[in-house]
Amino acid sequence: MLDIFSRFHPTTRRSVTPWRLPSNLAFGLLATVLFAFFFAASAPSPLFVVFQHAWGFSSSMLTVAFAVYALALMLSLVVAGSLSDHIGRRPVVFAALVLQAVAMGMFLLARGIGGLIAARIVQGVATGIASGALSAAVVEAAPAARKRLGALVGSVAPLAGLAVGALATGAAVRFGSQPVPWVFGLMGLCFALGAVLVLFVPESVSPRAGALASLVPRVSVPAAARTAFVRAVPVLVTVWALGGLFLSLVPSLLLHVFEVDNGLVNGLAIAVLSGVGAVAPTLLGRLSPARIAAIGMAAIALGLGLLLGAIGTRSLGLFFAGTAVAGIGFGAAFSATIQTLAPLAQPGERGELFAAIFVASYLAFSLPAMVAGFLVAPFGLLATVRGYAVLLLALAVVGAMLQGAAGRDGRRSL
Repeated sequence: MLDIFSRFHPTTRRSVTPWRLPSNLAFGLLATVLFAFFFAASAPSPLFVVFQHAWGFSSSMLTVAFAVYALALMLSLVVAGSLSDHIGRRPVVFAALVLQAVAMGMFLLARGIGGLIAARIVQGVATGIASGALSAAVVEAAPAARKRLGALVGSVAPLAGLAVGALATGAAVRFGSQPVPWVFGLMGLCFALGAVLVLFVPESVSPRAGALASLVPRVSVPAAARTAFVRAVPVLVTVWALGGLFLSLVPSLLLHVFEVDNGLVNGLAIAVLSGVGAVAPTLLGRLSPARIAAIGMAAIALGLGLLLGAIGTRSLGLFFAGTAVAGIGFGAAFSATIQTLAPLAQPGERGELFAAIFVASYLAFSLPAMVAGFLVAPFGLLATVRGYAVLLLALAVVGAMLQGAAGRDGRRSL
């Protein structure tokens, strides 16, 4: 296995010293690539309603098209999540970028719900292969004196990508006559270019034995991070189940409850949640990660309460206010979790740790949304969304209490 990838690693060919990007440019490129993967994750969401009108599939199939992405991502994480700890970050990220470019081409060629689901599966596999390796690479490529910056960027870039992807696609749907070729054509070209550029990124991991064994499906957390990881699970579940709600059912909610049939507004709802989330960690950066996570969980609970009020009153303004408040918690809690867990793993364990983080996150991202999609037919959209929001609100309160207790324990140990 190492021989296959030896051409990508500078230490395996002593006679040639390939040119590499300077460290600051490599850090910027890797952060941009991470951003791009999550840009692509949310980009199809404003188009789902367009596809539904054109192809006539049900709301249940719409949530399946959404959820298979996350399930494929999770399965690829379970299989390949720690591969980059053995063969290096660069070859894994390169392969994921190539596969992601193929997925964009499949979106362009899709002519029905089957083609859309197939494209989402390939996209999920590509993102799953990249997630652990790319997140670890961003942390490791950060300037030596500012390693916390790597963890911060690694947590903010996905949220910013989700925000900009949804908003850009929503604008393309609202103002463009051919949004599908523009969105997926441009993204395909960007991923192909990224695959070329990433070949010149310095490698941060030395190859070691066990690459084939690492492909045996498993999820493992390094021993030093296990206690903190268990405490973080309610946070990860709440944050990403909230994201799943917005990317799967909110466009339908805007149409059927608030009577808004506008791709730009659909994209804006996701962009407000993720965009505010991307900014929130920098505003709370002086606090301890446990305290940031507690504040984030409390903000999600408050935001969900406002969203429930908005649904009851059919107030679009209150809906966006609740989305913004929940967005503060969405970004703050996830960023605090990454900043807590990343330093607890050694470089050779970091890919495995991020794989475990994303497995938990994407289970929460996909399964509740898929279940909710199938509950829409018997119980109705409104009742399903309300039940989803109430369950998340309760989990957010539990998460706030656990993180608050962790913060008090941390202060007592100083």
